[in-house]
Amino acid sequence: MTTKILSKTDTSKALSLPTKFFKDSLPSFNGGHAVTFQAMDESGFVWTFKCSTRKEGHPKPVLSKGWLAFARSKKLKVGDKIKFSVLDPTAAVPFYGVRAEKEVKIFGAIFGYSPIIIAPSNIP
Repeated sequence: MTTKILSKTDTSKALSLPTKFFKDSLPSFNGGHAVTFQAMDESGFVWTFKCSTRKEGHPKPVLSKGWLAFARSKKLKVGDKIKFSVLDPTAAVPFYGVRAEKEVKIFGAIFGYSPIIIAPSNIP
């Protein structure tokens, strides 16, 4: 499982991902510059995401298609956390998991993170 704490750009434009995500928790580009994959959230809803990289220079993977709909449905904010994982690494076609967690603060201090679970019927 790979995690990232969200920035302003992540919550308003696209999710910038560290390249290590693709070694641990997301599909390989197999020499290309874009990959589309599906990931299931905590409620069982399956999201389709597209991740792409720059063709030249530092690859800088970015999750674009599907990301803003996911972020809005979960009401993600700066400081919240996103986690990606491989649900069944032995499957012929890997299936991924995505989990959003809200920052929990007590008296202004970060106490931890709580999962965001929204049923598919509440997703626009």
